[in-house]
Amino acid sequence: MSIRRFCSIYKNVLADMDNLIAVCQVSSTANKETNFQMCKSLITNAHKCGAQMIFLPEAFDYLEQDQTKSLELAESINGPLINNYKSLAKSLDIWLSLGGFHEKFSETKLRNTHLVINNKGEIAETYHKMHLYDVDIPSKHLKTCESSLIEAGNEISPPVKTPIGNVGLAICYDMRFSQMAIALSESGADILTYPSAFFFETGAYHWEVLLRSRAIETQSYVVAAAQTGKHSSVRKSWGHSMVVDPLGTVIAQCSEESGFILAPIDLSLITSVRQSMPIQSHRRYDIYPKIVSSTSYNESIKDSDEFKFGTATVKGLQVFYKTQFCLAFTNIKCVLPGHVLVAPQRIVAKFTELSKDEVNDLFLAVQKVEKVIEQIHNANSSTIVIQDGQDAGQTIKVCNNIGF
Repeated sequence: MSIRRFCSIYKNVLADMDNLIAVCQVSSTANKETNFQMCKSLITNAHKCGAQMIFLPEAFDYLEQDQTKSLELAESINGPLINNYKSLAKSLDIWLSLGGFHEKFSETKLRNTHLVINNKGEIAETYHKMHLYDVDIPSKHLKTCESSLIEAGNEISPPVKTPIGNVGLAICYDMRFSQMAIALSESGADILTYPSAFFFETGAYHWEVLLRSRAIETQSYVVAAAQTGKHSSVRKSWGHSMVVDPLGTVIAQCSEESGFILAPIDLSLITSVRQSMPIQSHRRYDIYPKIVSSTSYNESIKDSDEFKFGTATVKGLQVFYKTQFCLAFTNIKCVLPGHVLVAPQRIVAKFTELSKDEVNDLFLAVQKVEKVIEQIHNANSSTIVIQDGQDAGQTIKVCNNIGF
């Protein structure tokens, strides 16, 4: 069947459906240009079918077994390949999820980076793969050590707002860690993405089970674009790209050929499922620990912005780091060079008034700020003080952290 005829049928069937996505399945080689042209063709045809956002799998750029050659092929996110995808997204007025780009990190290491590009051709969010696939399964003749080439990421990126909903970013092996899925869901994700190059040897046993499990436990859509087929004499991928709805039902799936599938994202279904069985509110964080989400926050700070700090006002010009719940900013009267404040955005007089989420966020932010301040001032020690109450030396009645 021709692409034109195929898309015509889908347009008629899905004419009244918003939030249509396309999930691509490819078989990458070590030839970046060939891979790009293949992906470009799939993206263009999926766009003709009405897809608003299109998902590519891990290693969409290339798959190369030799580490030295892989380092040579790698680019920065400002390189020609990602620029080509930016131009494509802008020209077609679509959003792209590029899952698993080999991003140059150092002379000996890469990062496995998931990028979202908006319809203006801008990078809306990035995520660096945290869980690296280092396994040895003799019975499956499978041995791989991803960490020998890839530098692991250290934080969960915040869900990115897109026309189809809030998209949480992950990559392949991340799907085996339910803690990450729950953290993304509790940060507002409607859709979890697992672009993958899943080994054929484990695909039949784990692929669908894992993806459906992540959908059920978070009551979210799960989108998994996948590599498929034989890439070399020693590497074969499982394929079976799929979309799973919040009930755990597979609503679209590829077989083992290259191509794409279309699926609607119904945000009202997410709301309905979560209201009928409110799992999130039933979690017993008074008994077991809450999964801590990232302190990253994708909101820019303008110099003209103003933030309340007790009775005082902090200008955006002073703020150098902002998370979901707190701010880090320079002090007006520095005791020593590097004297900065990290404070909750919500004004509270005492530390005990902060929620668990705010406490988690605050201490993770302090940890990051300390590392940066020590690097800037070439120091190896810091004094971190919590001023909690007027007799603790507060000049402004608000709980805050001071690091210098």
